[in-house]
Amino acid sequence: MSSSSISNAIKVLEDLLGGLNQAYWEANSLDRKDFFYDLISALHAELSELGKLSVQDHDLDYEPVTEEFRAVRPKLSRLRKLVDDFALRSTTAVRLEHLINEAMVLMGRNGVS
Repeated sequence: MSSSSISNAIKVLEDLLGGLNQAYWEANSLDRKDFFYDLISALHAELSELGKLSVQDHDLDYEPVTEEFRAVRPKLSRLRKLVDDFALRSTTAVRLEHLINEAMVLMGRNGVS
């Protein structure tokens, strides 16, 4: 498996952030909103740290930077398995499933299970 560059990782994470934001606003319970908010917060922290890198660094291989983002891996796995229950609209569910798979690949070889 080839590794992803930081610039590619930023795009994948920004896309995932958009998908999670959409799912957040579609969620019909506080528990689901809290679940999505936790993931969104971790993505914001990761993207914030990646934003501090210089443009010259964007060709380097990506590895998760923040502990918060590394800690959401189990939640992303859970969401991937339950995406049809957590995302009310089918278009959101399909989009999230694709985006989560991309993010899990970014997080390492063991990302897709």
